[in-house]
Amino acid sequence: MPQTAPWTIGRLLRWTSDYLRRHGSDSSRLDAEILLAEALGCRRIDLYTRYDEVPDDAARTAFRGLVRRRAEGTPVAYLVGRREFYSLNFRVTPDVLIPRPETELVVVTLIDLARQYPADRALKICDVGTGSGVIAVCAAKHLPHARVTAVDISPAALAVARANAEEHGVAERIEFVQGDLMNGLAADERFELVASNPPYVSQREMEQLSREVRDFEPTEALLAGPRGTEVIEALVAQAAWRLQPGGRLVVEINPALYRAACELIERDGRLVLESTVKDLGRQPRVIQVRRK
Repeated sequence: MPQTAPWTIGRLLRWTSDYLRRHGSDSSRLDAEILLAEALGCRRIDLYTRYDEVPDDAARTAFRGLVRRRAEGTPVAYLVGRREFYSLNFRVTPDVLIPRPETELVVVTLIDLARQYPADRALKICDVGTGSGVIAVCAAKHLPHARVTAVDISPAALAVARANAEEHGVAERIEFVQGDLMNGLAADERFELVASNPPYVSQREMEQLSREVRDFEPTEALLAGPRGTEVIEALVAQAAWRLQPGGRLVVEINPALYRAACELIERDGRLVLESTVKDLGRQPRVIQVRRK
């Protein structure tokens, strides 16, 4: 662009939105605003009152670096190191899956179920494959009578989850355990509620994911195996053993694998599918299962 006009915040946002759109971003304006606010050290909403301001050289240099990496495919959440989830701000790194709105349905379902228990009872909840800890932290934040166990196979992911728990003041009520699904727990450990957003992408689907997801988010948090149901199958079997009688399992699923997930539950025999929560696209996204 010609250099006659100053690079105001408004001009930077317009140019960057167009640039990121040409490089494949489906949310180019939002991306531009988040990255510029990060470079300026301000809130995104503050940009709207500063359109005519000209950022200094240091801020523009930082912004250019962020924009270049975004154009190369790096997700915005990794660039700024955080993501909002269930009205809370969470730290994210490339070691963890970026929290998505669909997973909030798991949290809503979990909290609704937990509130059916007496408030003076010590409620035990397990978050399997905790990643950044969004489910575990939200549960502990909104359920002060709950004791939460957060499990992940990745030590790096557990470090992120622990940092988020500390930031939100609930670390003392969450136990962090490294393990493959629920295998790392004590043999006699039982729970009233188990929640999970497990890997549920098949090998074929993995190859069809966007470059932004496939190349930057952790494969182990996405890929379940050739069929896509491998992790859920193992989780169902373990949860059937770990749940107290009448306890519930709440799992986010791949809508394309809904029937297969239902068949796994029916075949196990110890669990009953109670309800299915649909996402905004009216697709089955979260299943609620009861231990007989």
